[in-house]
Amino acid sequence: MSFLDGIDISASGLTAQRLRLDTIANNLANAETTRVAGGSGPYRRQVVLFESRPGSTPRSSFASVLQRSMSASSGGGVRVKGIRSLDEQAAPFKRVYEPGHPDADEQGYVTYPNVNVVEEMVNMISATRAYEANAKVIEATRAMAQRALSIGR
Repeated sequence: MSFLDGIDISASGLTAQRLRLDTIANNLANAETTRVAGGSGPYRRQVVLFESRPGSTPRSSFASVLQRSMSASSGGGVRVKGIRSLDEQAAPFKRVYEPGHPDADEQGYVTYPNVNVVEEMVNMISATRAYEANAKVIEATRAMAQRALSIGR
Protein backbone atom coordinates (compact mmCIF):
# COMPACT_ATOMS: atom_id res chain seq x y z
CA MET A 1 0.00 0.00 0.00
CA SER A 2 1.40 3.35 -0.98
CA PHE A 3 1.08 6.67 0.79
CA LEU A 4 -1.49 7.79 -1.73
CA ASP A 5 -3.64 4.68 -1.12
CA GLY A 6 -3.78 5.51 2.58
CA ILE A 7 -4.77 9.09 1.86
CA ASP A 8 -7.40 7.93 -0.66
CA ILE A 9 -8.95 5.51 1.84
CA SER A 10 -9.08 8.17 4.56
CA ALA A 11 -10.47 10.74 2.13
CA SER A 12 -13.33 8.38 1.29
CA GLY A 13 -14.04 8.13 5.02
CA LEU A 14 -14.02 11.93 5.32
CA THR A 15 -16.52 12.26 2.48
CA ALA A 16 -18.80 9.57 3.89
CA GLN A 17 -18.78 11.01 7.42
CA ARG A 18 -19.43 14.52 6.11
CA LEU A 19 -22.56 13.26 4.36
CA ARG A 20 -23.56 11.43 7.55
CA LEU A 21 -23.16 14.67 9.53
CA ASP A 22 -25.23 16.57 6.95
CA THR A 23 -27.98 13.95 7.21
CA ILE A 24 -27.95 14.08 11.01
CA ALA A 25 -28.20 17.89 10.89
CA ASN A 26 -31.15 17.56 8.51
CA ASN A 27 -32.84 15.13 10.93
CA LEU A 28 -32.33 17.51 13.84
CA ALA A 29 -33.61 20.47 11.84
CA ASN A 30 -36.80 18.56 11.01
CA ALA A 31 -37.38 16.98 14.43
CA GLU A 32 -40.62 18.96 14.84
CA THR A 33 -41.79 19.01 11.19
CA THR A 34 -45.31 17.60 11.17
CA ARG A 35 -45.98 18.06 7.46
CA VAL A 36 -43.63 17.62 4.49
CA ALA A 37 -43.97 19.35 1.13
CA GLY A 38 -45.89 16.47 -0.49
CA GLY A 39 -48.39 16.40 2.36
CA SER A 40 -47.63 12.73 3.06
CA GLY A 41 -47.39 13.10 6.83
CA PRO A 42 -44.51 14.02 9.12
CA TYR A 43 -40.83 14.09 8.25
CA ARG A 44 -39.21 10.65 8.20
CA ARG A 45 -35.80 10.15 9.81
CA GLN A 46 -33.02 9.46 7.32
CA VAL A 47 -29.95 7.28 7.77
CA VAL A 48 -26.87 6.93 5.59
CA LEU A 49 -25.90 3.44 4.45
CA PHE A 50 -22.21 2.70 3.91
CA GLU A 51 -20.49 -0.08 2.02
CA SER A 52 -16.87 -0.94 1.48
CA ARG A 53 -15.25 0.25 -1.69
CA PRO A 54 -13.59 -2.62 -3.53
CA GLY A 55 -9.81 -2.63 -3.76
CA SER A 56 -7.84 -2.71 -6.97
CA THR A 57 -8.34 -6.46 -7.57
CA PRO A 58 -11.60 -8.44 -7.60
CA ARG A 59 -12.40 -10.79 -4.73
CA SER A 60 -12.74 -14.12 -6.48
CA SER A 61 -11.06 -16.89 -4.51
CA PHE A 62 -9.47 -17.56 -1.16
CA ALA A 63 -6.02 -17.60 -2.75
CA SER A 64 -6.49 -14.15 -4.26
CA VAL A 65 -7.82 -12.74 -0.97
CA LEU A 66 -4.87 -14.27 0.90
CA GLN A 67 -2.40 -12.91 -1.65
CA ARG A 68 -3.93 -9.46 -1.45
CA SER A 69 -3.79 -9.54 2.35
CA MET A 70 -0.17 -10.61 2.26
CA SER A 71 0.69 -7.75 -0.08
CA ALA A 72 -1.19 -5.28 2.19
CA SER A 73 -3.41 -3.95 -0.58
CA SER A 74 -6.79 -5.12 0.64
CA GLY A 75 -9.69 -2.73 0.75
CA GLY A 76 -10.31 0.56 -0.90
CA GLY A 77 -12.14 2.64 1.64
CA VAL A 78 -15.82 3.33 2.08
CA ARG A 79 -18.57 4.77 -0.08
CA VAL A 80 -22.16 5.76 0.49
CA LYS A 81 -24.58 3.09 -0.68
CA GLY A 82 -27.56 5.36 -0.21
CA ILE A 83 -29.72 7.38 2.14
CA ARG A 84 -32.77 5.58 3.47
CA SER A 85 -35.84 7.09 5.09
CA LEU A 86 -37.05 5.06 8.04
CA ASP A 87 -40.71 4.17 7.86
CA GLU A 88 -43.10 3.87 10.78
CA GLN A 89 -42.38 0.15 11.28
CA ALA A 90 -38.63 0.73 11.72
CA ALA A 91 -39.06 3.76 13.99
CA PRO A 92 -42.59 4.69 15.11
CA PHE A 93 -43.85 8.23 14.92
CA LYS A 94 -44.60 10.17 18.09
CA ARG A 95 -48.25 11.05 18.66
CA VAL A 96 -49.02 13.96 20.98
CA TYR A 97 -52.44 15.22 22.05
CA GLU A 98 -52.65 18.84 20.83
CA PRO A 99 -56.22 19.57 19.67
CA GLY A 100 -55.43 23.20 18.73
CA HIS A 101 -52.56 22.29 16.36
CA PRO A 102 -53.30 22.82 12.64
CA ASP A 103 -52.06 19.29 11.81
CA ALA A 104 -54.13 17.53 14.50
CA ASP A 105 -56.33 14.64 13.37
CA GLU A 106 -60.00 14.13 14.27
CA GLN A 107 -59.08 12.90 17.78
CA GLY A 108 -56.79 15.90 18.40
CA TYR A 109 -53.49 14.02 18.03
CA VAL A 110 -50.53 15.39 16.10
CA THR A 111 -48.08 12.95 14.52
CA TYR A 112 -44.48 14.09 14.99
CA PRO A 113 -41.41 12.72 13.15
CA ASN A 114 -39.59 9.57 14.24
CA VAL A 115 -36.47 11.58 15.12
CA ASN A 116 -34.99 10.99 18.58
CA VAL A 117 -32.85 14.04 19.39
CA VAL A 118 -30.68 12.16 21.91
CA GLU A 119 -29.96 9.38 19.42
CA GLU A 120 -29.12 11.93 16.73
CA MET A 121 -26.69 13.72 19.07
CA VAL A 122 -24.94 10.42 19.86
CA ASN A 123 -24.71 9.70 16.12
CA MET A 124 -23.33 13.19 15.57
CA ILE A 125 -20.58 12.65 18.15
CA SER A 126 -19.75 9.28 16.57
CA ALA A 127 -19.57 10.77 13.07
CA THR A 128 -17.43 13.67 14.33
CA ARG A 129 -14.98 11.28 15.98
CA ALA A 130 -14.76 9.17 12.81
CA TYR A 131 -14.19 12.31 10.74
CA GLU A 132 -11.42 13.45 13.10
CA ALA A 133 -9.78 10.02 13.01
CA ASN A 134 -9.69 10.03 9.21
CA ALA A 135 -8.26 13.55 9.20
CA LYS A 136 -5.51 12.47 11.62
CA VAL A 137 -4.66 9.50 9.39
CA ILE A 138 -4.22 11.84 6.44
CA GLU A 139 -2.04 14.15 8.52
CA ALA A 140 0.08 11.22 9.79
CA THR A 141 0.47 9.87 6.26
CA ARG A 142 1.56 13.31 5.03
CA ALA A 143 4.10 13.57 7.86
CA MET A 144 5.49 10.11 7.06
CA ALA A 145 5.84 11.03 3.38
CA GLN A 146 7.66 14.24 4.28
CA ARG A 147 10.04 12.34 6.57
CA ALA A 148 10.68 9.75 3.87
CA LEU A 149 11.51 12.53 1.40
CA SER A 150 13.84 14.22 3.89
CA ILE A 151 15.85 10.98 4.27
CA GLY A 152 16.91 11.25 0.64
CA ARG A 153 18.37 14.74 1.09
